[in-house]
Amino acid sequence: MLKLLLYEKLPHLQTVICPCAAYSSTVLFKNDVSVQYRHGLSVFSVPLPSRRESCEFVLKPVSHTVKDFISFLKEEDKGIDRVAVYRNNGAKIAGSTTIDILLRTPFSVSINENTYDISPPEPEITIPAESFDKITEVKSLTAKLYSQLNVEEYQLRREGEIIEQLEDYKVQIAPYLEKKSEMEKKIASKNNLAMYAGSTLMGFQFGFFARLTWWEYSWDVMEPVTYFATYGAIIAMYAYFVVCAQEYNYVDAWDREFLSKFYKMARKEGFDIDEYNRLTNLIEQCESDLRRLRDPLQVHLPIREL
Repeated sequence: MLKLLLYEKLPHLQTVICPCAAYSSTVLFKNDVSVQYRHGLSVFSVPLPSRRESCEFVLKPVSHTVKDFISFLKEEDKGIDRVAVYRNNGAKIAGSTTIDILLRTPFSVSINENTYDISPPEPEITIPAESFDKITEVKSLTAKLYSQLNVEEYQLRREGEIIEQLEDYKVQIAPYLEKKSEMEKKIASKNNLAMYAGSTLMGFQFGFFARLTWWEYSWDVMEPVTYFATYGAIIAMYAYFVVCAQEYNYVDAWDREFLSKFYKMARKEGFDIDEYNRLTNLIEQCESDLRRLRDPLQVHLPIREL
């Protein structure tokens, strides 16, 4: 009934429902911006430049910000190119400023070429500072709860990413592994041949000394010879310790000779040892990350996914 009376008395005025109806509604046209409190919410009445009508924007003092207010304005009127909010001293107000902080002092709103000065009214309810601390605490607890509830989804997504990286590294290292296997076979064959030769020489030395002891000479003659032969072996082992800085034993000597020949052959055949080591370290890191992700005692993954 009121709407019909307005059309009869003021036919040039219109009332239209705005697209962002959740936060705005159209009112009679005014040439200035006004702010009032309604049921604890901030209601901004703003004249839209493209349409000769004023639009009310309902903003939440704590959760809405200046950036939300500007976004609502541009969404409501596509003809708005520029919106900015300033203090009376000319300082621009950041978009992260909440509406509650904005309405504590006078400010101005610049819409396209028009500027509107606003003196906010006294709030209906004054929110104490302790309430903001409680709100911050509630937000923190909500974030922790969300993180806890979504941790399984994140872990499964992270596991997929690590597996994808691991497969990529294995594809890259495959040619190096094939070449390394061939080189190891060649070097192991050479080392085994050297070991067999050393064993043969030791057997020949034993037989030679036995022949001299029981057939050619006596033990009185051969005892000094065997002493010097044994002492010569001790000198050789000590020289090995001086050069290699480790005690001589057959396993370490075999490994050292193997590594020495491997590096020489790698340089000769163009095998990139640094790249191989880098890929090996990346694969080990991915496998370590997978073990940590799949540990139900550490990250609370569901057993069915394991």
